[in-house]
Amino acid sequence: MNAQHTPAPRWFKSSHSTAQGGDCVETAAMAAAMAVRDSKDIARGTFVVPASSWSSLTSTLKATG
Repeated sequence: MNAQHTPAPRWFKSSHSTAQGGDCVETAAMAAAMAVRDSKDIARGTFVVPASSWSSLTSTLKATG
């Protein structure tokens, strides 16, 4: 049996996060989803949403800015 290796997600910090510990959100692209976590407390876990839902969310946020 071949075990498939899934690489660790590559996390990116939000451009709105600040060095002073403000709103720190990180995201990571997965195969068909986006993972979201609090960069100040990564032990709390990860929230995963389907890629289509993430796209709708970010489009709406950009449009309403």
